[in-house]
Amino acid sequence: MSADQLSMEQIDVLLSAAVAAPSMHNTQPWRFEVNGTVIDVFLDGSRALPAEDPTGRAMRIAAGAATFNLRCAAASMGYGSWFGLTPNPAEPDLVARIVVEPTASPDRVLKDLSRQIPRRHTSREPVRPVPVSTDARIALTRAALAEGAELTWLPADKVHEVLGLLIDTDLREIGDWHRRAERAHWVGGDRATDGVPSSVLGPRSAAYPAPVRDLGTRPADQTRATATFEPVPALAVLSTAGDSLADQLAAGLALQRTLLIATRDGLKAAFLNQPLEYDDLRRTVQRITGKPGFAQMVIRFGHSTVQGITSRRPVSTFVHTGAEES
Repeated sequence: MSADQLSMEQIDVLLSAAVAAPSMHNTQPWRFEVNGTVIDVFLDGSRALPAEDPTGRAMRIAAGAATFNLRCAAASMGYGSWFGLTPNPAEPDLVARIVVEPTASPDRVLKDLSRQIPRRHTSREPVRPVPVSTDARIALTRAALAEGAELTWLPADKVHEVLGLLIDTDLREIGDWHRRAERAHWVGGDRATDGVPSSVLGPRSAAYPAPVRDLGTRPADQTRATATFEPVPALAVLSTAGDSLADQLAAGLALQRTLLIATRDGLKAAFLNQPLEYDDLRRTVQRITGKPGFAQMVIRFGHSTVQGITSRRPVSTFVHTGAEES
């Protein structure tokens, strides 16, 4: 890398890592602008989910996760990175600005976690009957704290309270054709670049409510084979002290650090975020943790397999470089 310009090869490495981050329904709601050694992360409003994510909170969490991956990729190439969240109030879609510079001492933790980026995938499969160890829980809790968030592990009675909220969300969705249409637009079938293909939906749960979210909307997806899932999943709630735009982005940073640590330790994760899509139920989830703050994610951890992965768009479709203006 020259003193003032990233090469296209370096940009490709950085942004390929960034977009491997998870996003709701794999919408990949981001775009990037690269000028010299500065990378700006923007929300892409054309990939919003107005029915299921009307405030854009899930989009901002996804952008925060992408920002964390980008920093890991920079460290893997021997670079340091400095970043700011919501750097310009006049540009609300500009959610993060990262400066990449050569350094003699890249962040060792970020460098090590970069190896987990291509290995991290959501698993909607039943978990093996091996509990999440105390050491793993502590490591994941510390990962969230490192980014200013809190991960609260729920005891069995609180897990059942959260699962009970899923019945409420299902009842609210009855007759909500906006949500069903939006989900059908992004989920099911064969998908080469974005969205969630039928091949990764996992089995339907033999019991109700299920510890995994069934995204199936198409007739073929609703007749998938069933499986028995764990009755008491290992659930944790990721929360932040505040709920500003920057807090939601920070939740994304914490989410991705946590997911990469989980991947390193042989764990897979999935999400049970349906209650968080309704303001009153979101407050209830936070109340269930017994702590102040704002619930941002509900995560199920366990030892399981991944039957398929979601695809990503080519880097060329979401990046603009300053060199293109000359």
